[in-house]
Amino acid sequence: MRTTRSVPARPALIAALALATAGSLLLAPGAAGADPLPVTREGSALDDRAARAPASAARRALTADSSTSSPATTTRGYPRRQTLTPDARNPGDKSLKLGLTPYHAIAPKLNALQRLGDRVSVEVTGRSAGGHRLYLVTVTAPETARQARAQERMRELIENAPATAAKSREITRDYKTPVFVNSNIHGNEWEGTDASLKVVEQLATAKDAKTRDLLAHSRLYFNITANPDGRIAGTRANANGFDLNRDFVTASQPETRAMRQIEIGKQPAVLLDLHGYVNGTLIEPTTPPHGENYEYDLFLKNSYANALGMESAVNALGYTPAKDGVEAAQIPFRDQEEGWDDWPPIFTPQYAAFHGTVAAHTVEIPLAVNNEEYDELPVPELRRRSAVNTAVAGAAIHATLDHVREHRGTLITDQIEVFRRGAAGAAQVPVSPRTVPGVPGIGPEDVYTTTFPRAYVIPPAGARTQRSAPAATRLVDHLLANGVRVTRATRPFRLAGRTHPRGSYVVDMHQPKRGMANVLLADGRDISGKVSVMYDISGWSLGGLWGATVERVPSGSLRGVPLRAISGAAPVAHVPAHGDLRLRLTDPREVAALNSLLRQGVPVRRAADGSVIVPASARREARSAARAHDVSFTATRQTGTAPLRRLRVAAAVTPGELFALREMGFEVTPVSTAVLNAGFDWRTSGADVLFVSAGLDRAALTAPARQALDAFLAGHGLVGRGATGAALNAAAGRLAVEPVEGNADANGVVRVTNSGAVTRDAPDRGFVYAPLWFTDPGPGVRVEQSYATGNPLVSGHWRPRGDGTGGPGAASGQASVVSGDRTVLFGTEPLFRDHPKGEFPQVARALFTVAHSASVKESG
Repeated sequence: MRTTRSVPARPALIAALALATAGSLLLAPGAAGADPLPVTREGSALDDRAARAPASAARRALTADSSTSSPATTTRGYPRRQTLTPDARNPGDKSLKLGLTPYHAIAPKLNALQRLGDRVSVEVTGRSAGGHRLYLVTVTAPETARQARAQERMRELIENAPATAAKSREITRDYKTPVFVNSNIHGNEWEGTDASLKVVEQLATAKDAKTRDLLAHSRLYFNITANPDGRIAGTRANANGFDLNRDFVTASQPETRAMRQIEIGKQPAVLLDLHGYVNGTLIEPTTPPHGENYEYDLFLKNSYANALGMESAVNALGYTPAKDGVEAAQIPFRDQEEGWDDWPPIFTPQYAAFHGTVAAHTVEIPLAVNNEEYDELPVPELRRRSAVNTAVAGAAIHATLDHVREHRGTLITDQIEVFRRGAAGAAQVPVSPRTVPGVPGIGPEDVYTTTFPRAYVIPPAGARTQRSAPAATRLVDHLLANGVRVTRATRPFRLAGRTHPRGSYVVDMHQPKRGMANVLLADGRDISGKVSVMYDISGWSLGGLWGATVERVPSGSLRGVPLRAISGAAPVAHVPAHGDLRLRLTDPREVAALNSLLRQGVPVRRAADGSVIVPASARREARSAARAHDVSFTATRQTGTAPLRRLRVAAAVTPGELFALREMGFEVTPVSTAVLNAGFDWRTSGADVLFVSAGLDRAALTAPARQALDAFLAGHGLVGRGATGAALNAAAGRLAVEPVEGNADANGVVRVTNSGAVTRDAPDRGFVYAPLWFTDPGPGVRVEQSYATGNPLVSGHWRPRGDGTGGPGAASGQASVVSGDRTVLFGTEPLFRDHPKGEFPQVARALFTVAHSASVKESG
């Protein structure tokens, strides 16, 4: 915890409890009230909602061409006008009640703004999961096509030749500082959109010298609503139920991919991400722990300086607790001990740091208008609050633009330095009062650095590994999509005393975006001893969880290694010309290929080793599936055992799990307590198996609904995950095991030992959030997977509870996945937020096993 500070700390929990106890704000007419909980990142950390997203939203997210979610790469000059077709008026848009801009009014508003002069341009960067257009507005002084090409050339020089860029007089004189204002990423945090529209209108028409100077030396990019689905529906999430501000590691959603491409293509030096609601207005930089892969000294220096300006501008609006219910602004780094960290790269500002953003902020505007406030407060009070919030967000934007105008040279110099350090393999600079002067309270608790390896090697499938080829290609393509440079070996080579095969992918860590490469590929760190609790995920290694083999090369030279740069992974699709065909089920793409064959009526049989056998007569269908899913079939003489059939899964699961099931090609019928109580008909549903992890409480069912559920389970399989799945298992009298709940705050990457058919060929890493394990197995219970002995935590945050229970030591060696009696129970999170893709097939195998077998034991 922070122990050194040059200004008094204002711990949020103490302040909030004092306000709640006094009741001064809660009882004042029209007052906002203070949240009586600790100030942490907004929203529920542990997702236990039952998903209801339509299949169409998942299809849009899974099939969207990534090029459609990229801002235009043309080097036409500015302005770039286009007339947007208006959307149909939607009287159900939740913005209307607040007196804010409904989504259907945005296109006409943008058309009008483009007509105000020659400063405003609009691009459509893609469509949301719900099918709504995503708008990027650029505000800058006019540019000829030649000037636009020069800007792009300088932008590329900054990233790709930073040592040269640092000496460029042209960049110092002419480069326009890119600024990115991101609004409404959480759909029910509306006002950033309205503030941005107001600021754009002001900039479009202002005649003063400061505005002319700003626009002559800057490009200002406004993502008007990052989440139109949620804006319309009044939900935090998009149409797939995803919190987009948790999606940047995987970029599973089209809205996130659009934002990713803005950050890569526009390369902002400064970013604001406008949120709500924390009273008083919360302005990053953050409390510890800090991301160890950042150039944090540069990030903190610039973010803190800009935060001071925003704080001053917000407070200068004159709102007071007594008059308006508005507390003074706060800067967590200065004012809090912990609870608002920048450790994981899942949040917009933290992700942007890896693309050269040196001042990045979440800004939480003050007065709550969502959730119960939206439903319970009178409309005049809601609109008063929204007006205050819009003004606060506008003040933060204007202050940031003032900072950019006054400090553009420093911002660009420091962005260049981020890329220079990466390209040169230079050491990070730990923060201290000496290295970051002017920032109060820097102490040893703020120092987070890492040791970057010399390279990572991702071998092709079959080379020293049983991992699947699709996993390697997916990981490589994901690295490339995130701006990481990847090369491929044209012949075998030796590196650091080890021979690697031809076709191996090599990530040279002497590259501008080494931080991005490392944050995706490294194991991460166990930070359990650093802070008392983490709000969201603390471990996320795609190198460990996506199913590919990733080899860390600590040191050595790449000189002479036969490498060529690539723009995409080599396809692995293959079908032998003769014989029956074998398809492994170790990757979600292979599961999707299997399900596509089953939908076509292809007779597929299980093999004893967990793979599936496709007859030679279905070679044409196999070729189509191989191309569509980029998977490889091998020739086999196995005949297989029991036939597989197409499955329909009834699923009371989280949004991330529902999305993962659909990604693997399962037909899914979402269910929940409410759905079953409304008279769900199991007989006509066509469901073959029930998967339960969230939103289904047997005790809360009506008597008819409970009887119908029990009747279904009497003849069908059950897959359960977490405490909810284990509770249904116990209520149904299925597996005789004792579920033990670990610390509910724990999450991260864990070591596991696989021992059963369901987990065959799975990675030796798993992911947990509120981990669970199983003890006292009764007759017929099989242990499919166990937590590793010792401390199973690889990276993340997992402490025992205050009474000493629920820690990783208690989970050591205990069963994490068990099976038997047409039931499989998971204590891990194998489908978490489209995140641990190497674990997805465990769930697929579990579903097929319990649906097709009298018992798991017979199938193993």
